[in-house]
Amino acid sequence: MPVQLNHTIVAATDKERSARFLAGLLGLEVQPQYGPFLPVVTENGVALDYADAGDRPVTPQHYAFLVSEDEFDAIFARIKDAGLTYYADPFHHRVNEINHHDGGRGVYWEDPDRHNMEIITRPYGG
Repeated sequence: MPVQLNHTIVAATDKERSARFLAGLLGLEVQPQYGPFLPVVTENGVALDYADAGDRPVTPQHYAFLVSEDEFDAIFARIKDAGLTYYADPFHHRVNEINHHDGGRGVYWEDPDRHNMEIITRPYGG
């Protein structure tokens, strides 16, 4: 079997709020709690296991999601409807712009804990 990513832990100040935030934007469902984790599972089976950070600070990370053109349109509409600021670059210099790298489209936005979320329609360098 080839190596595949199965899950990753996403630290949050409020796992319920953060999991629902991401699931709502991406059109996914929050899964039942599994131990201390609240999973959001993507179509290819990768779980983002949200966990409360407790008294530890949350260090922002980056999470990128490959989506179809139609999914991009739907997610991007939800981002705008939520009044979120979005960016064409990971450093947040190109405010309220879409990038068109490799002939696709992509945007970044922050979740409640400042994790840098991204949707792209084509893998970079592909």
